[in-house]
Amino acid sequence: MSENLKNPIRIVTATSLFDGHDASINMIRRLLQDGGAEVIHLGHNRSVLEVVTAVLQEGAQGVCLSSYQGGHMEYFKYMKDLLCEAGADYVKIFGGGGGVIIHEEKKALEEYGIDFIFHPEDGRKMGLQGMIDLIINRCDFSIQDEIKKKNDFSQKLSGREEIPHRALGVALDAIDRKQEMTPALLKSLENFRGTQTPLVLGVTGTGGAGKSSLVDELIQRFLNLYPDFKLAAVCVDPSKKKTGGSLLGDRIRMNSLSRPKVYMRSVASRGSGSEIAGSLPPILNFLKNYDFDLIIAETSGIGQASVAITEVSDFSLYVMTSEFGAQSQLEKIDMIDFAKFIAINKADHRGSLDALRDVRKQYKRSRKMFEADDKTLPVFLTQAAQFNDHGVNNLFFAISDHLAEVDSNRSWTLESQVREKVRGAQKQSIIPAERQNYLAEIVATLRRYKKETQEKAKKASILGSYYQLKDVTPLDKSLEEQLKQGLTAEDLSALNNWDQLVKIYKAENYSYKVRDKVISQPLFQNSLSGLPIPRVSVPRFTDWGDRLEFLRSENVPGEFPFTAGVFPLKRVGEDPTRMFAGEGTPERTNKRFHYLSKDAPAKRLSTAFDSVTLYGFDPHNRPDIFGKVGESGVSICTLN
Repeated sequence: MSENLKNPIRIVTATSLFDGHDASINMIRRLLQDGGAEVIHLGHNRSVLEVVTAVLQEGAQGVCLSSYQGGHMEYFKYMKDLLCEAGADYVKIFGGGGGVIIHEEKKALEEYGIDFIFHPEDGRKMGLQGMIDLIINRCDFSIQDEIKKKNDFSQKLSGREEIPHRALGVALDAIDRKQEMTPALLKSLENFRGTQTPLVLGVTGTGGAGKSSLVDELIQRFLNLYPDFKLAAVCVDPSKKKTGGSLLGDRIRMNSLSRPKVYMRSVASRGSGSEIAGSLPPILNFLKNYDFDLIIAETSGIGQASVAITEVSDFSLYVMTSEFGAQSQLEKIDMIDFAKFIAINKADHRGSLDALRDVRKQYKRSRKMFEADDKTLPVFLTQAAQFNDHGVNNLFFAISDHLAEVDSNRSWTLESQVREKVRGAQKQSIIPAERQNYLAEIVATLRRYKKETQEKAKKASILGSYYQLKDVTPLDKSLEEQLKQGLTAEDLSALNNWDQLVKIYKAENYSYKVRDKVISQPLFQNSLSGLPIPRVSVPRFTDWGDRLEFLRSENVPGEFPFTAGVFPLKRVGEDPTRMFAGEGTPERTNKRFHYLSKDAPAKRLSTAFDSVTLYGFDPHNRPDIFGKVGESGVSICTLN
């Protein structure tokens, strides 16, 4: 498919707001990549504003959304409205939601301007590859050709007016394609021109070291402590040599992009043969002309001898983990020699402190700083996945101090009072190092128990045979004691009471106590043909080994090991009243509960909350939220 494409295709993929059903969109974006598209994947739970901002910044021709949680009518229409409002009505919108989006809604959405809503019937007719071909063919057009039809960049995206996202996205698309920008486009950007050239922080490191997560944490801190500054981030990901497609997935990790005053562009390497794309230098040079205070350039994962980022940045940050192998491997890493800052990320991993010591030694060796104090070295132990991480804070302060030294045109200096307010959390682990093998311990315990059960079953089988023989021929009494060895008094008691257990479950009713209350229930239910069916059936074992294995491995309901449940029987006539809709305060919801259950013999209630409540948000008139309120569950608008 990629060989037949006329244009580089960029498509944004995501799931809708308050929706975690991302299995289908993950499959679609992989197939789009195989078809030669550059896929900017946002992940799940994305608002319309986030998706539209990404589409404009990335210069994408299309967007693919999955919506399985309801509210799709409002969501897709709101997306179309925002794109038209921003002047990007040429962007193709594709969606799907299985059987959640019915035929009538599909027709209404497509009449509204959504390019295609995939219904299960479409999947049966077209097949997956047919669906992918449809999307790629409709997105195979040049944005540069589309803007020439109007050449109007006066329209702004509501809520994101600080930065001309669409104009910058179209301009970078022209650079990517090595095409001339139209005079109207350049004129629209004149008001955003900067007076001082921003510095470029280059971020590079091994694949999977957490570069994007660390960049996100740094951007969050810049936005928090420098509220008047604007930032730009350009992130490179590799293109697949076989298909030409690529996964531009850095946005998945960057929650800071949902905030204003930050611009982000994903760039595919497109066969550059390097960790930086061929278009990265001209893109950075272009962005330097505009009103950004700092530009962050992130490369794709690199090897030991890669230093290309130093050629396009003013200073660099090298991100690594503790898993670099032997200490001698550090001597082969060129970026340790060139990087201004080094972050050993994922500090919760075992061996991080040893890695910090070894990297500091290599840093001193490479710079002939043998007498330097370790604490003064720009080598930081970070855990980007931890909120307000102490190491990330220290790295951020070091970067801001460096900016204050080299960029006198901006006020980068942070007062001591500000630094004291940013109290970082010390390194934490969800699972302490000494308990990281706890799952293996659980498995080992279960295997020991099962092995012990098998051994006891063999002994019990022989003991049961002994008692059968004892009834027909005299046997040595001492042999009985030998055969009982290895079986506990509890095991012997359970075996001796087997017949009593069978008798209990052959009775018509079963009685048990719950909080000093005796509950009696029938043990048989009649089938449609009138046959009495036991609710619990004890196996007809005669061998003591089989009986003991059953008692230790399965047992009846309400007895250890509780494989059939913790209660002896499911109580009859107490099915809960289920509520799937409703909106309002907890008091109002409680009134509905009481109304629904007032005539029920047992006051048992069960509720499903709508996705807005489950995700911890308040109801709102904004269409992508409003459409989800009270959908497939109860909306609780306050906890007061």
